[in-house]
Amino acid sequence: MKIIGVTACPTGIAHTYMAAEKLQKAAEAEGYQVKIETQGAKTENVLTEQEIKEADVVILAVDKGIDLSRFAGKTIKKVSTSKAIKDPITILEEAIRGEGTFQSSKDTEENSSVSSHKKGLYSHFMNGVNYMLPFVIAGGILIAISFAFGIEASDPDSGKYNVIAGALSQIGGGTAFALMVPALAAGIASSIAGRAGFAPGLIAGTLAAAGGSGFLGGMIGGILAGYVTDFTATKIHVKQSISAIFQLIVVPLISITIVGMAMVFLIDTPISWVLNGLTEFLNGLGETSGLMFGLLIGVMMAADMGGPINKAISTFSIGLMSAGVNAPIAACMMAGMTPPLGLALATVIFKNKFTLEEKTSGKSCWVLGASYITEGAIPFAVADPIRVIPSLMVGSAVAASISMAAGVTSMAPHGGVWVMFIPNVINNLPMYLLALVVGTLVTAVMIGLLKKPIKQEALTNTIIE
Repeated sequence: MKIIGVTACPTGIAHTYMAAEKLQKAAEAEGYQVKIETQGAKTENVLTEQEIKEADVVILAVDKGIDLSRFAGKTIKKVSTSKAIKDPITILEEAIRGEGTFQSSKDTEENSSVSSHKKGLYSHFMNGVNYMLPFVIAGGILIAISFAFGIEASDPDSGKYNVIAGALSQIGGGTAFALMVPALAAGIASSIAGRAGFAPGLIAGTLAAAGGSGFLGGMIGGILAGYVTDFTATKIHVKQSISAIFQLIVVPLISITIVGMAMVFLIDTPISWVLNGLTEFLNGLGETSGLMFGLLIGVMMAADMGGPINKAISTFSIGLMSAGVNAPIAACMMAGMTPPLGLALATVIFKNKFTLEEKTSGKSCWVLGASYITEGAIPFAVADPIRVIPSLMVGSAVAASISMAAGVTSMAPHGGVWVMFIPNVINNLPMYLLALVVGTLVTAVMIGLLKKPIKQEALTNTIIE
């Protein structure tokens, strides 16, 4: 039995590779020949035409549209990456038996699989986030590096001005960060309407950034641009002889005009008012209010470890950075690092409560956690969700609430503990470290208290069976 597959998630980071690893190990354990292509930040382990031709089954663990034309005529089992991570053996068995599979057709299946209007709103948002992240991460880190020269080193009017710091600030803040909202809106619109949605989405995002409605306006504008463009391009029928001109000239003209007018006269002003009010509220949070908001951030970050809830609060916090609110992103990083670090520590302290494979995974969690990759905790949560997930949520809530209550801010949107080595990036480094240590300890202790020793748990399961 020869099995091939493809894994892909919207951000192309953790879920893509974890799903591939789980499917690979499950198939090899059953004695099957297997090869999994990962379409992450870059496509790796690419399937050849010969491998596709010889395959008996194709497994697609994907959370976004991919090109299915090369799998024409093959039996395909399609699932989400999270399902592949949680239960790879069942997926393999169902695929081999033909349960929930379909035959791919080059003419129809590719189109139906990537048809934008069939995607959910979350998928469109995540596509926008995927477009935005390179600008946010690179821009934020460049801004952070510029602060290493001094807080005022990037200001040309300051006596402490440094030309390198000024250049880094211009590249990161003046350019990369300025393109953050346009990239978000263009990504959302492109997900809905394909390439035709890119220009209207870019216009909507640029108007949102200039008009003060920020990332909220960019999200709304991106949705509007996508659906207006999709309707204009697909629902208005013209003669074949002028179809090319219609798509090239009329579709962008109509969609950009409608979206632009809506942004200027309907969206920018009220959303700007909401965003300004939110900014003032967050900047004015006292210790008690900050503590409560931190608890919410922590719970959301650890609830699904890189899933929709996690992405919602982290994207919201990144968006607030453009409005000058930098405390929530610090709390998000704290809450995102705590789950893998807490699990790594638990595997060291409570060795009798983890399998050999989990102890090995725990070693990688030190690096994943320190790098703000929350998804490193997923294998542990899948194996024992009732005990692990609540522990992660409590630990992250504690870490984020300490961070928010202490007013910790971060000038970098990503980077984990590594950004603390850049001067002036974290405004309250002692509390940043304290929050991380306390959250990690709480997570590890809770997991240790709740989990049963491996031998006892195995005996209990045997008795139940």
